[in-house]
Amino acid sequence: MAKSKFNMIYRPGVAPTQHKYPGLGYRISRTKGMIVERDVAVPMRDGVKIYVDVHRPAGKQKVPALVAWSPYGKHRPFQYEYFLKFAGVRKEWISSYTMFEGPDPLYWVPRGYAVIHVDVRGVWGSEGDATYWCHDEGRDGYDFVEWAAAQEWCTGKVGMTGVSYLAIAQWQIAAAQPPHLAAINPWEGLSDMYREFSFHGGIPETAFSPIWQKSISYSMHRVEDVLAMMKQHPLFDEYWATKVADFSKIDVPAYVVAGWGDHGLHLRGTLEAYKAIASKHKWLEIHGRKKWEYFHQPDSVERQRAFFDHFLKGIANAVPRWPKVRLEVREGYYAGKFRNEAEWPLARTRYTQLFLDARSGALAAAPVRAASRVEYDAPGDESRSPAAYREDRAQFDYVFPEATELTGHMKLRLWVEAIGADDMDLFIAVQKFDRRGKYVPLAAFSALEDGPVAMGWLRVSHRELDRKRSKPHQPWLLHQRQLKLKPGVPVPVEIEIWPSGTRFAKGERLRVVVQGSDIYRYAHWIVRAGHPRTINAGVHVIHTGGKYDSHLLIPVVPR
Repeated sequence: MAKSKFNMIYRPGVAPTQHKYPGLGYRISRTKGMIVERDVAVPMRDGVKIYVDVHRPAGKQKVPALVAWSPYGKHRPFQYEYFLKFAGVRKEWISSYTMFEGPDPLYWVPRGYAVIHVDVRGVWGSEGDATYWCHDEGRDGYDFVEWAAAQEWCTGKVGMTGVSYLAIAQWQIAAAQPPHLAAINPWEGLSDMYREFSFHGGIPETAFSPIWQKSISYSMHRVEDVLAMMKQHPLFDEYWATKVADFSKIDVPAYVVAGWGDHGLHLRGTLEAYKAIASKHKWLEIHGRKKWEYFHQPDSVERQRAFFDHFLKGIANAVPRWPKVRLEVREGYYAGKFRNEAEWPLARTRYTQLFLDARSGALAAAPVRAASRVEYDAPGDESRSPAAYREDRAQFDYVFPEATELTGHMKLRLWVEAIGADDMDLFIAVQKFDRRGKYVPLAAFSALEDGPVAMGWLRVSHRELDRKRSKPHQPWLLHQRQLKLKPGVPVPVEIEIWPSGTRFAKGERLRVVVQGSDIYRYAHWIVRAGHPRTINAGVHVIHTGGKYDSHLLIPVVPR
């Protein structure tokens, strides 16, 4: 493995036997028309062996391979009661051979594919120390793809598919350019671990990351201590750079899927990667549903098969004529319509400013002349003093005078100051209300049904922009130094609101919420972003009107 300039912090692995691990040992069986080989040893270039399960058709025909690259345990089927009954996946859609967030071999093998479930380096029975979402993992993936292509049962064509981690790994592996990787299907996979997982707007994510750390730590060796590395590397540096793939090197056909509801996890990174990859043959699909349900529902699986049939089997089908972009515009929870587009972001978007007015709590179509301010108490560190915690916020409303579609990036520009503090953590939600003033919920994260239109975050000391990468509708933060606040000095900040696609009818309301803590909170096991440990203290002030051009930039799509 390449030598890094930073020191990786590891933690001891959790004994795999604590999670019904069957132990290591090669075995082969024939079942349900499949040959199943378990714990096949695959050597990496440094001699480390990783272990995989191969599901392939009985008989002597050669077939292409689909790879599911995962740290969660190739022996672990989907846990229906724990995950899927909340996530919309029906039992009849998957079999007991389905690995968490991966394809179902009992669907793919009868249709002429091999499905390989991988325990990545350092987890479960695989050898070596585990590191995640990094260039080293891309090199392991390169070696594995070439091994799979050389097997006597394989045609030499290899594809990759899967959700979340299984999608993220595809960016790194495809960027390594293994010659026999023929197509990828990243289904909701972030592409910048710092900005999209660990530090939203510079604010540390400390609710889901400990749960995730536990889930990737079953190992007989050492595993990367992601939580310790977050503390050691609070700014974007070489460590985090190793977790961003070189998208210019990804040139294989790609069927990329994103979900509007995955704010704080996969949405932003999936779209950024789609824009950046160099593939001549690439398609984007954006839905507003629950991600595991959407991956496993039968019509989605049929689209996956059409894609792989074309690029792994050479079957002439409709895939080359697919629209480049297919997206859903939501009206409410599981209410929306799909349509076809030619590009992302949409070229015909009219970015429109709505100006904040602190006096009235409104958003105005024209600049507000009179300067005013709104204050709210910052709640402080919720995790340390939950008894003293209380929620306070500022909010601004806009009623649409006509039916309006907002699809794309939003930006919130604020003039802010802190009384009694030299920094601020800001949490933003854009919400929808119907004509009667009733909140309109949307699908969110993996299993939730009460989410917002969109979300954003900012630690104000991280407000420095990358001038080369920033666009009027999408600020890009450097995260390379902290710029502390001075007493009594308001500063302008540009807050990226993650993309969304939502239709508002005439008379419906858009609301912008700004507060000093997470706007949505859920049970601890839900896969969602959370930031209970803020740096907030004192009072937050938002300035509007006059010389303070605080505004929300919205992406209006002409009818």
